[in-house]
Amino acid sequence: MQLHFLGLAMTEPMLKLLIVDDNEAIRTQMRWAFSKDYEVLTAENRKSAIEIVKNNSPGVIILDLGLPPAPGDTSEGFKAIYEIREIDPVIKILIVTGNKEKDNALKAIEMGAFDFFTKPVVLDEVRITVKRAFHVAGLERENIALHKGLDHDAISNMLGTSEPINKIFEMIRKVATVDVPVLITGESGTGKELAAAAIHRLSNRREGPFVVINCGAIPETLLESELFGHEKGAFTGADTSRKGKIEYADGGSLFLDEVGELSLQLQVKLLRFFQEHTIERIGGRELKHIDVRIIAATNRDIKALVRENKFRDDLYYRLGVITIEMPPLRERGDDIYILALAFLRKYSKTFNRKIHGFSDDAIEAIRDYRWPGNIRELENRIKRAIAVGHKEAITPEELALPLSDSTEKLGKISKIKGFIAAKETFEKRMIQEALLRHKGVINRAAVELGISRQYLGKLVLKYDLKLS
Repeated sequence: MQLHFLGLAMTEPMLKLLIVDDNEAIRTQMRWAFSKDYEVLTAENRKSAIEIVKNNSPGVIILDLGLPPAPGDTSEGFKAIYEIREIDPVIKILIVTGNKEKDNALKAIEMGAFDFFTKPVVLDEVRITVKRAFHVAGLERENIALHKGLDHDAISNMLGTSEPINKIFEMIRKVATVDVPVLITGESGTGKELAAAAIHRLSNRREGPFVVINCGAIPETLLESELFGHEKGAFTGADTSRKGKIEYADGGSLFLDEVGELSLQLQVKLLRFFQEHTIERIGGRELKHIDVRIIAATNRDIKALVRENKFRDDLYYRLGVITIEMPPLRERGDDIYILALAFLRKYSKTFNRKIHGFSDDAIEAIRDYRWPGNIRELENRIKRAIAVGHKEAITPEELALPLSDSTEKLGKISKIKGFIAAKETFEKRMIQEALLRHKGVINRAAVELGISRQYLGKLVLKYDLKLS
């Protein structure tokens, strides 16, 4: 693949594939089979393999479990898996083992190996799995690199690998160090406060406070005092002087959630603060200079509010120097499964429940549901399901979701496209979901689907599936 930089043609480095086998003929065969697509490295024992891993960082390793000095057993192979995983857990290890030694292969999978083959290997089958392993490793490395660039702690609660959320991560990285107001828009439950917190933690104000106020949750009569503070005796019940949220945020960031709910009167006071960087407590006479960055959020159409004269256009332009629009969950593709599994792990541990996954019906229901409440709704439904569930896998009933209407959809497809098209649509979806449940391990997916590994490989090629 050719890349161009400043007019100079450059070649993208080839992906590195390491073959670890004590049989020279097999190493030669593998080098010949893969050298066109990958930079092939070879090792004949564990020690040399580990040196290559340390110095060359291969993306995928094909590893024979029987290595010298004890090729008759699997001890060296298992040691190699452990040491490779310690060096770089993202490397995908593909195991080669005898046809009667599948127990060893499954143990290797439990140790972190990606997949396995039984001898004699079928090269076409190996090619498919190697390609898939590089694809998965690439996605994982992209996600890790992006999170490192954003500071992992800053976005530790923001999960996902979809294109929409990756764009949000990149936008956060760009705007965080530019000390201007940011307006975050999007539906309720899309993670606007998490994005605001990430911006603060990546900013030059990270050592200062991050103060949150929900403008829609506080009565208007109290909101002015919450924002600007008050002096003793300013109104009935004001027994002591009190700082407001703006003052508490001095030197840091103030997050105004649901800013579209502010009254026009408070909008005027906030605009004055933007212009002068000073506040005056209710009942006070002293002007206080405040150095704070404003990050605001709303789930309302703020432009429509401006047109309807319910929100001041001058304040809108002050707040929206930079605008970030959070994507709804329904537009984030497979992120929904990443989030669902994360919440499953979190609340299974919280409630000390041994719940390991989702039933097939639950996966279909999660996929088909539109999630009007977005991430917040997903979290609450899974939390509830784990609290009330009593099975190893969560069901649609425990999620309080309607059963998927896939059968009805399949019938409609059948009428429109004919039987063959309907069958292929159904077949493709079954394969995708089986691979998802088994984290891309093709052997396990094939067993669940009741078909051979070779046939599943052909179907993967037929439907051009991205197995991430």
